[in-house]
Amino acid sequence: MAAAAEPDGRPGAGSGPADYARACIEAMVAGAPVPPAPDTPFYTGRAACFVSLKKQGELRGCIGTLAPAEPDLGREIARNAHSAAFQDPRFPPLRADELADLTVSVDVLSPSEPCLPADLDPARYGVIVAAGFRRGVLLPDLPGIDTVALQLGVALQKAGLSPAEDFDVERFTVDRYREGDAPGVSCG
Repeated sequence: MAAAAEPDGRPGAGSGPADYARACIEAMVAGAPVPPAPDTPFYTGRAACFVSLKKQGELRGCIGTLAPAEPDLGREIARNAHSAAFQDPRFPPLRADELADLTVSVDVLSPSEPCLPADLDPARYGVIVAAGFRRGVLLPDLPGIDTVALQLGVALQKAGLSPAEDFDVERFTVDRYREGDAPGVSCG
């Protein structure tokens, strides 16, 4: 269900990031223009984010940025919502008949910082592993990822790296928003 819109078509000022991402996806599926983000400091600031889509509880798309690629968070969310719905290479493009079964969440990322594996906590920190141009990312607090070893293992696999190779580790935190969560009131 889309968030209530203002008379100018803009999602309501109390709309959370996941509600805005859903409104963008619904517009894209319908071939309509993407609504502008609410005109609030939350959306006009810059931040990286991931948009995750689940269909009946199973991953349906997840795309994001580790550093802001757009001039503001509203455009960052719209960009990543489009990519998660239509450009995640693991899934076919989203169809209109899937919208009713779709749930959307948005993770707004803190800047990453270098760390040692001992500094990680998979419930609190996301992880980035990198060696040269190969990079793997894993968001925090994911079901089934409850040890640092498993978190690093999955991130290394995503990067195509062996645990025996030299690699750098960075961590970041997220504010996770689900549909219905207001800006600044995340659930994670």
